[in-house]
Amino acid sequence: MKPTLDVITIGRSSVDLYGQQVGGRLEDMASFSKAVGGCPANIAIGTARLGLKSGLVTRVGDEAMGRFIREQMEREGVATQGIVTDKERLTALVILGVRDEHSFPLIFYRADCADMALTEDDIDEAFIASAAAIVVTGTHFSRGSTAAAQKKAIRIAKANGRKVVFDVDYRPNLWGLLGHGAGESRYVRSDSVTEHLTPILGQCDLIVGTEEELHIAGGSEDTLQAISAIRAVSKATIVCKRGPMGCVVFPAEIPDSLDKGVKGPGFPVEVYNVLGAGDAFLSGFLRGWLRDEKLETCCAYANASGAFAVSRLLCSPEIPTFPELQHFLKVGSRHKALRFDQDINHIHWATTRRPGPDTLMALAIDHRMQMEAMAKDVGASIDRIPAFKVLAVEAAARVADGRPGFGMLLDGTYGREALFRAADHPFWIGRPVEFPGSRPLDFEGGGSLGAKLVEWPVGQTIKCLCFYHPDDAPELKARQERELLRLYDAAQSIGRELLVEIIAGKNGPLKTDTVAIVMQRLYDLGIKPDWWKLEPQRDVAAWHAVGSVISKNDPYCRGIVLLGLEAPEDELEAAFAAAASEKQVKGFAVGRTIFNDAARRWLKGEISDEAAIADMAGRFQRLVDAWQRVAGRSKAA
Repeated sequence: MKPTLDVITIGRSSVDLYGQQVGGRLEDMASFSKAVGGCPANIAIGTARLGLKSGLVTRVGDEAMGRFIREQMEREGVATQGIVTDKERLTALVILGVRDEHSFPLIFYRADCADMALTEDDIDEAFIASAAAIVVTGTHFSRGSTAAAQKKAIRIAKANGRKVVFDVDYRPNLWGLLGHGAGESRYVRSDSVTEHLTPILGQCDLIVGTEEELHIAGGSEDTLQAISAIRAVSKATIVCKRGPMGCVVFPAEIPDSLDKGVKGPGFPVEVYNVLGAGDAFLSGFLRGWLRDEKLETCCAYANASGAFAVSRLLCSPEIPTFPELQHFLKVGSRHKALRFDQDINHIHWATTRRPGPDTLMALAIDHRMQMEAMAKDVGASIDRIPAFKVLAVEAAARVADGRPGFGMLLDGTYGREALFRAADHPFWIGRPVEFPGSRPLDFEGGGSLGAKLVEWPVGQTIKCLCFYHPDDAPELKARQERELLRLYDAAQSIGRELLVEIIAGKNGPLKTDTVAIVMQRLYDLGIKPDWWKLEPQRDVAAWHAVGSVISKNDPYCRGIVLLGLEAPEDELEAAFAAAASEKQVKGFAVGRTIFNDAARRWLKGEISDEAAIADMAGRFQRLVDAWQRVAGRSKAA
């Protein structure tokens, strides 16, 4: 039977907690970044990012960390049938840090953890047989039950004509050779470990390790002798990882010098963190090897993927995607520290961010200044505004009815409870950061922008409204651009999506190219928002102009949504019709057209909660119907 997956990895899965204070001791770390870790889990993600169909066999705990691993695998496109939920054990954790370019302290929290409880019963024959290759890893040969599980997987793979890849993945303290405080150690000689691994070598088609890992597999601290010893018991292709020197591959007879093996180009980069580099390396090598590419190409993919990993902080999140890898191999980088290459960073971000909606129809009620004015006008307390925003969430939920493609814009000033309630639904959520009505642009709350944004849930999109016209005074434009650059940097640094809303028509004439000129200027500055929110225009040519700007500058942009500017429903439908002819327009985010009347009457005490919800739901539904109607006509045309 033809395999449906390219590769299944087996063994460790953990949650990595990386200290963010680079250059400090673990004892002094004050904050941490969370990511999926563990060699097999990293390789499953890495190969998926590089275009292979991958799966993972492991165990996770029945708690938030275990669910995080499973959900992240699903987001990355990894097949999860082999992930077993262990109701008795916790998910493994690893605490890591970067002290300097030579020291990377880490602590494994793996006492009776879920992934080390893997058993033969967890190995499903049909799942293993569905992959062209499996990856077994060294740590899971360190215990009887986990070793038996991997050996069963090898038997199934061999019986079905599949390939077996062995990542030596040697961690002495996980073999019980060192104490908990020696997690950083990569090599301790052990005849016992070598004896455990020797029978495995002959069953493998590909064996991959650093020089130290090949030492433990081959039983010699002379690298060439160790590789020769491996060859004596195995016909596998042997890959020796050599750090900054790249790698050497031995497909057949072992020569008299390491330098006589097959090589690929190396990529000298600044070493920021070596942890996870080997997993990125093997992901790249497998991308070529499982597609039957030349070994030199496999080496290039592997070396480049490893270069990305060592130049960044985390493990699995830093492994490149195939578009990113192709860009680097074709164009290169002028930065030795790849994390400072903005072009590469944008490709990485855009190809690894969480999946987004293809169509977005949002009820916008992030208004603060307008709601305050309305409450004052009708004689109501502003303390009632938060409760009304919760009603708006219910209205949007009734229209969405659990379907994808719906969203809300909500603020943290009066919409804090509404944000909590919106999280109960599968909404796209945008949240404003600008000080209401500010021109020049300013941000709410003062102080550090990044420090405030890092507190937001990762799924919330930063929304920023900027009143910007090409005819603005130079000093005004400079101030606005400086603030937008600051915001874009903060969004990129903390990993949040950004929606930039541009309103030009309130401060000058709105010509066919007005908005396109603004957008091109921001792109020229290096600002590449995930979303644009633009004012309605009936000029079809204007929409094609902004679409052309996006296509030229950022093929990864999620698209445009229309704002409403309190326009009547019939005017908005006409604006929808003009905008829908441009493929970059994905929907709308409209507010006062939907909620104004209900808010005014509810604040005055003229209607009940249910009447307000029903009124907003009806208006939102009519706009949804209008958008789908015109978008459908446009698609058909």
